[in-house]
Amino acid sequence: MKSWDDIRHTADLLGEKGFGKIDIIIILGSGLGRTIEQVDILHQLPYDQIAGFPHSTVSFHAGNLILAQIAGKRCAVLQGRSHFYEGHSMGDIAFPIRVLHSLGAKQLITSGAAGCMNLDWMKGDIMLLSDHINLLPTNPLIGPNDERIGTRFPDMSEAYSRSTNAMCRRLSAQLGFIVREGVYAAVTGPMLESPAEYRFLRTIGADAVGMSIIPEVIAAKHVGMTCTGLVVLTDVCDPSDLKPINIPDIISTATKADSKLAEIITHLIAAS
Repeated sequence: MKSWDDIRHTADLLGEKGFGKIDIIIILGSGLGRTIEQVDILHQLPYDQIAGFPHSTVSFHAGNLILAQIAGKRCAVLQGRSHFYEGHSMGDIAFPIRVLHSLGAKQLITSGAAGCMNLDWMKGDIMLLSDHINLLPTNPLIGPNDERIGTRFPDMSEAYSRSTNAMCRRLSAQLGFIVREGVYAAVTGPMLESPAEYRFLRTIGADAVGMSIIPEVIAAKHVGMTCTGLVVLTDVCDPSDLKPINIPDIISTATKADSKLAEIITHLIAAS
């Protein structure tokens, strides 16, 4: 875990670059980026120019921190994320959340692509996270705890804000969008799951599976933030009829649903 001094150092540097006050953090995952097309961009920095920020090695993650004005709120938009499978530590993955929280952020809206294991749903649907199952081998809180960052034993009984989820459902209905709600499981990756693994994940209660989101949410809850998670269901994971994975198709599906996701996010921020 990076230290409190590391967090403050990077926060001070971002303040000097114009990122001095943040209200909301938005994370845009694989194939998702249209939210920034609907907002006023105030400042932009690539991750490799921000001390301590991990650099994404995945080609379809842009790797920029954007300060945007959305409905009068100053939003730090993380255009792409880092993953545990890339070799980043959990502390590195959590670091941007901790830095941006220290600049005032109280809310996290995180998004991504996920495989769908609920066979009543369809490829291209958007799922609102009601809960999660962490199957990654570790988490950002392992190690000594600094109370200046967060409490030793953060409560996860409401990892995803029920009131914000209810608002998101209402707004989606007003926009004419169908939004599913379910449980997201995070696995290590980068390989996709086998039929037996999909059966296991369905048995333990997961509706969708991905390789991210949960470390960031744990870090956000650790510092006292409210969280909302939205994923595009990019492929159907039916263990009885599993097709070979096609990464370009997954990214294409995410991109096609991205305009709906962007509308939901911007309306949610306006109503918050």
